Amino acid sequence: MKSSRRILALMRKDLLLETRQQYTLYGILLYVASTIFVVYLCMDQPEDKIWNAMFWVIQLFVCINAVAKSFLQENRGRMLYFYSIASPVDFVLSKLIFNAVLMVVMSLLSLGIFTLWLGNPLENWPVFIFISCFGGMSLGLVFTFLAAIAAKAQQQAALMAIMGFPLIIPQLLLLMKISSVAFSSVIQSGWWQMVLLLGGLDLMVVALAVILFPFLWKD
Repeated sequence: MKSSRRILALMRKDLLLETRQQYTLYGILLYVASTIFVVYLCMDQPEDKIWNAMFWVIQLFVCINAVAKSFLQENRGRMLYFYSIASPVDFVLSKLIFNAVLMVVMSLLSLGIFTLWLGNPLENWPVFIFISCFGGMSLGLVFTFLAAIAAKAQQQAALMAIMGFPLIIPQLLLLMKISSVAFSSVIQSGWWQMVLLLGGLDLMVVALAVILFPFLWKD
């Protein structure tokens, strides 16, 4: 019970920081809107596969801007304070949950802007909304885990790029494959297995974060 209260308190702290530093949120929204507008000027209303690929590529960069800074913005003095009031598991779980929720919100906003300017080629709206939220949450978990490791290194940005490439490329390909079902009225066989595979990857990321972060916390 105490652990859940600490997690909620840490999440409330992150929410307050996001609301006070509103330029970060507005900067992300500006990035999404300007990128989609450029795509609109170049392609007008692209075909289904390009629409799907562009959505997930933009979500990747949104995640980098919105989530990857979660650990990098915590200075040494603040980390020492958190060390005295919370356990490493509570701290990393609060980051994972908050960033997953943040990416769900950003995914829905991106989807709304996408359909406004690039049209609506979707045949199955509920499926794509589900996958966009689930996929945004997955990207948020992966980059939170990477940011937790990179925050303890000297070359933070370079380390995130090196570690993130082999993790994020298979995840993006899987998300594109899963979400392609929403462009037809028929759900292919084996679709739920791919969704469960993505869920299994998310659970693995959470488990690795809970196991490995306490060792980084001590440093």
